[in-house]
Amino acid sequence: MIRFREYGSNGPHVVVLHGGPGAPGCMAPVARRLAACCHVVEPFQRGSEDGGSLTVAQHVADLREIVQWLAAPAPVLLVGSSWGAMLALAYAADHPDRVAGIALVGCGTFDPASRLIYRERLEARLTAGVRARIEQLETDIADPNARLLAKADLLLPVYSHDLITSDTETIHADAHANEETWQDMLRLQEAGVYPAAFGRIVAPVLMLHGSVDPHPGSAIRDSLLPHLPQLVYHEWAACGHYPWLERSVHEEFGELLSAWLVDTAVQASFPTC
Repeated sequence: MIRFREYGSNGPHVVVLHGGPGAPGCMAPVARRLAACCHVVEPFQRGSEDGGSLTVAQHVADLREIVQWLAAPAPVLLVGSSWGAMLALAYAADHPDRVAGIALVGCGTFDPASRLIYRERLEARLTAGVRARIEQLETDIADPNARLLAKADLLLPVYSHDLITSDTETIHADAHANEETWQDMLRLQEAGVYPAAFGRIVAPVLMLHGSVDPHPGSAIRDSLLPHLPQLVYHEWAACGHYPWLERSVHEEFGELLSAWLVDTAVQASFPTC
C-alpha cells in the first residue's frame, strides 16, 4: 500500500488527495483543518520511486487500497485539489458505492476548450521577469524534480491572489510522475472516457473554486454538469488555486468544507469512527 499520513480520530472518514500530479504534502494544511471534525488520511500518491505504471488506473487502484484499509466496507468522503480533484472523480466513477461525497478544490480541466482558457489566462499573467526566471531554470537546475519544484514556486503567485504564506508544504516534486500521469489523463479524455464516466457517480459533489485561479472554474463546471447534475458550485472572488492559503477566504473555506463533509456524512448515514 502507498504511504499516507493520518490526522484526527473521530468523525467521518475523509481522504484528501494532493495535486501535481507528483506533488505530495500540499494537502497537509487542509488535512489538519479537517481533523477537528473528521478522521483524515492523506495518501502520498504513487511516484517514480514506488515502481509500477503511473497511470490513472494505477492511482485509482492505489486509492482503492487506502479506502479499503480506512473504512471497509463503508464509503468515504473525498477531497481533491487540482489533479487530486480529477483523481477523486476517476475513483468515484469506478467505485460509486464506496464514495459518500466528493469535494473538488481548484479542479483541473477535462476538455480542450477549458485547457485553452487556462493557457491563455496563465500566459496573460506571466510577467517578463517570471518568464525569464522559468527559462533560466533549465540552465540553473539539472535535476528535473528540483526544477519542477522551483517552477511551481515561481508560479505560485501567478496562481494566487493574496497569500498568507508561500509555503505549500509540498515535500518534493516528481517530474516523471507528473508527466506520465498527466499524459495518461489526456489520453483518456481524448478517448472519450472522461468526463463521460462520471455519469456513474451518485454521490453529492461540491466544487470550490477561486476566480483568480487560471483554471477556469465556470468552464470546468459546465463541462462536468452534463455528467454530474448533482454538482454544486461555489466560487470566491478574491481567491486563487489554493483557498486554504488565501488571506481573505481561508477561514471561510475551512468552515464551509468542514460543514459540508459532516452534513454529507450525516445525510449518507454511513459509519464513522
